[in-house]
Amino acid sequence: MSFSDAFFQTSVTALPFTQVLTGMVQLTLLAGVLMFFRPLLVGIARALMLAVRPRPTKDELAARRKLRNAKLAQATPAANDSDAGSADIRAMGSRS
Repeated sequence: MSFSDAFFQTSVTALPFTQVLTGMVQLTLLAGVLMFFRPLLVGIARALMLAVRPRPTKDELAARRKLRNAKLAQATPAANDSDAGSADIRAMGSRS
């Protein structure tokens, strides 16, 4: 007995061809069913995500936008009357 036979004492049992073929057919059918029902499954996944983390309402989005704009207005220099300051404010307003 060689060293590798003693070290890797494995019993060689071959899988029957029909069992391998049956497994491949089952995996192929599963993949086909998943591809056919993919739009339905994606819709279910999106509905579950909305149940866990709902989208903010329009009022909440408007409040966030207003708060962000107020913070940006405070961050701008106090010289809002000059042409450069008003150009900066117009540029920031066009981003949102």
